[in-house]
Amino acid sequence: MVSADDLAAVAAQLGRTPRGTRAVAHRCPCGNPDVVETEPRLPDGTPFPTTYYLTCPKATGGASTLESEGLMREQQDRLATDPELAAQYLLAHEDYLARREAIGHVAEIDGISAGGMPDRVKCLHVHLGHALAAGPGVNPFGDEVRERLGEWWADGPCVQPGTAGA
Repeated sequence: MVSADDLAAVAAQLGRTPRGTRAVAHRCPCGNPDVVETEPRLPDGTPFPTTYYLTCPKATGGASTLESEGLMREQQDRLATDPELAAQYLLAHEDYLARREAIGHVAEIDGISAGGMPDRVKCLHVHLGHALAAGPGVNPFGDEVRERLGEWWADGPCVQPGTAGA
């Protein structure tokens, strides 16, 4: 279960009420959630394949910058030419699916993970969220994003822990 303080912090991070949040999947060193685990079906019934949702605006901004700098294209090129990396990425896809299935089965998204896995690199935010939630060595592209971002929290939290962000 997720606490009211955590939901308030996530709402402040997102600038809206979070949907389908079931748990904090990873905490930033500042204490705030930076990844939440979402239900595979939102409260309105919509299937939602993004199990690990990156919430910290500093981390999401950093991932967006890396996307605009062409990191996804680089990763996609490496995926197409490096069989070992492709095998690791397939395992990341399978890990993502297994973790979501452990929460609940949604037929409409069966076999669909997120972020383009296992054939494409589509969303660095998803990969970073998965890497933070699952830990190092599970998602190679998420680990790379984490490494490139460095300590995004070093200049202080994005919102004050335990508050609505005011």
